[in-house]
Amino acid sequence: MNPECAEADRWAAIGRLDGDGGAPDGIHLARTVTQEVRRTGKHFLPQPLLLRLSEIRSHRAADRPPHLQAFLDCMLDKHEGRYWNRTYLSLPLLELLLGETGEAPDPNRMATLLISDVIRFEIQAETTAREPQESEESRESRESRESVDRDPPDPVTLRKRLHHALRFVAHDLDGPDADALISGAAHVPWSRWADIAELLPRPTATEAGHWFDMTVQPGYVLHDEYLFIRALQAHEMIFMAIAADVRAAIEALRAGRLDAAADHVDRAAGHFDRASALFRMVATMRPGHFSAFRQFTQGASAVQSEQYKRFEILCGLPTTSRLQSAAFTGVPSVRGEAEGDAHDTVVGAYLDLRRSARFDEAEWNRFRNALGGLEERHQRWKSTHRSLAARMLGGAHGSGCTAGVPHLAGCVGM
Repeated sequence: MNPECAEADRWAAIGRLDGDGGAPDGIHLARTVTQEVRRTGKHFLPQPLLLRLSEIRSHRAADRPPHLQAFLDCMLDKHEGRYWNRTYLSLPLLELLLGETGEAPDPNRMATLLISDVIRFEIQAETTAREPQESEESRESRESRESVDRDPPDPVTLRKRLHHALRFVAHDLDGPDADALISGAAHVPWSRWADIAELLPRPTATEAGHWFDMTVQPGYVLHDEYLFIRALQAHEMIFMAIAADVRAAIEALRAGRLDAAADHVDRAAGHFDRASALFRMVATMRPGHFSAFRQFTQGASAVQSEQYKRFEILCGLPTTSRLQSAAFTGVPSVRGEAEGDAHDTVVGAYLDLRRSARFDEAEWNRFRNALGGLEERHQRWKSTHRSLAARMLGGAHGSGCTAGVPHLAGCVGM
């Protein structure tokens, strides 16, 4: 049979509608497609599969479950010429897993789940590499399942990566358990790492939770891209939490509750410590891997981070030139929020309260100190980001059509 015909036949049946004309089994379809992505890389998905996914999406769109709709939109982004940061990171799907029920994670908890998943991924890859010689049949099965694990890190790099990831996760766990996790992991033999992985939080066993594994769709098949995607997703979740606290601070200022506003700003500053901790984990990524897979992520860039830009516009209104720069043209929805008549900022709310309310100087100072702490951590985060980008990018341009490191250097201090 002609190979092209065989490829078309292979994908013709996926997501096949039942005899009653009902909807396809969304989670089964997503798992099948995800397995192919992990085998080939999203950039190299076969055309017959992409055409089939387009056909599925066009059928009874109004009745389609939102998780399947978001998954298909992300999978077809390159095919339809609308590839960018949100679809590369599967954020439309990931955001659907937030806050749906009382058991659903908030953004900060989701960041913990994402990095816990990185730890399990790294442990599984290393455990597989250490397995004794296997039969040809089992080897073929493993290779088809673990193609995205090509070229895992050396043991020293892996230990460092896991150490930083565990510290990030432990930050969100309860006291003694967190300390025991960190201290225990420092000395256990490799054979015990699987036991440590079992102690880490997982998504709940709900229908929404089953979609969690479908939110990593690497463009290529090198090992470190999995870490890269999960770290960027965690950054988005953390900045979502930061923006929520800054928004709450604005509401408190408008209500004349200066102490409450300071508390929210302090909480936002604490989230920045977690965001910075992610950089230590990403620093274990190998520049060669980054250079190899980023050629297939052109068009998607952290400069398109909606949550970071949302934090920025909540602190204070950017200048007109800033709003017209690449930093905001890539996030039109956030720029629209900033230009809207109803948009409010910490700076505006603070100045209005300062003119209309009487607090003693100690109360004003506490709020100003909270703002100073937030900005100090923000600047430290930006400086670390620039340093890490310099190590990974060198003189290369950013994948979002920016000047790369010079662009980031120009943002430090803004």
